[in-house]
Amino acid sequence: MKLKWNISFFVVVAVIACLSLRNYQNSVYDWDMPGYLGCLYSVKFPDDPDKVRRFTYSEIKKKATAYEFKAITGTLKVRHTARYAFAFSTQSFTEQLPYYKIKVGYNLTVLLLYESGLSSTDCITLLNIFSYFLSGILIFLILKIIFPKNYLLVVWLTVGIMLLPPLTEMSVISTPDIFTFQFLMVFTIGFLKKWNHWIIYMVLFAILFTRPDYLPFAISYLASVGLYGYYKYKKLDSSYIFQGGILLVLYFIIVKASGYPGWKHVFYDSFIYRRPLISGTPPDFTFTEYLNVIYRKIIYFKRITIISFGLSGLIFYFAKDRWIRIFSLLLLINIYIKFFIFPHSSELRFFFGFIMMLLFICLSEISKKYNGFRLRKIA
Repeated sequence: MKLKWNISFFVVVAVIACLSLRNYQNSVYDWDMPGYLGCLYSVKFPDDPDKVRRFTYSEIKKKATAYEFKAITGTLKVRHTARYAFAFSTQSFTEQLPYYKIKVGYNLTVLLLYESGLSSTDCITLLNIFSYFLSGILIFLILKIIFPKNYLLVVWLTVGIMLLPPLTEMSVISTPDIFTFQFLMVFTIGFLKKWNHWIIYMVLFAILFTRPDYLPFAISYLASVGLYGYYKYKKLDSSYIFQGGILLVLYFIIVKASGYPGWKHVFYDSFIYRRPLISGTPPDFTFTEYLNVIYRKIIYFKRITIISFGLSGLIFYFAKDRWIRIFSLLLLINIYIKFFIFPHSSELRFFFGFIMMLLFICLSEISKKYNGFRLRKIA
């Protein structure tokens, strides 16, 4: 069996390597790339914001297609007012950077790659491709935990998952989504293997350091596991309170240090009107306007609703462990917390990490019931 698992692993590595190469060759230079390159160059040239802007767009122009560069700079036939302003106004570009600086872990990794000698654009594209590759290895390990006696099923499921459009999309665009996804997969391994809660906490710390918008998930997880432990053992473990406090402090330090303008600004710029200057029009909108956005977006959220509720229902049906049910409910709730904070319903990648965690927990419970769908020798 060990030999078969080793062969399976090398097959999976070879397939994922090929998929990674394909994704690299199809990398997309989108309008998020100037933000992350701007964060990089603002570290290199902290006292020259105009140089930061010029370096950012000149580096993108070297690698992007003519169409991509026009789309990024808002100079297509129909001019995009905000993107045009970001590309040609230093003040406008500089005011947008806090939206990107808040992803500290991602930006720090990009900086380290840049210092190693890579070009700035390659730092982002290669980091995402490597994160895609590593995510595939982690998915293989998760499935091996779930199906320890069925190497063929693990191989097919791993390859199938790596071919899913959201994973491919995350690996080719200029966002930290796939970078964060690999930490969520590490968390899933820790959950399934029941790692020490301090190790789990370090994984949560890494997730939050990379994407502070995962604060609701981190805090709700620590609160749930702490309260469940109190319910089960009639003893409150104060370490969970300490861990939650540290994560809250980390969040506010990141927000303060990055100059992040806050949720209201992000919501206004994302769903109401993208302002060329954040210091210009104030992000004022009513609760009715907020509900109108939610109403428009939730109509297109039905695919995610069906998938997440379906997986949660299966977990509740197969799971005997109360904590497993609680955790699956926690993931479901966090999908909707994320939606109501940032209702980008057309982008499955925003919720893909939580959905995959639900899928793996569901597969784990089904595996327990059917003995891992163990392969049987043909007589």
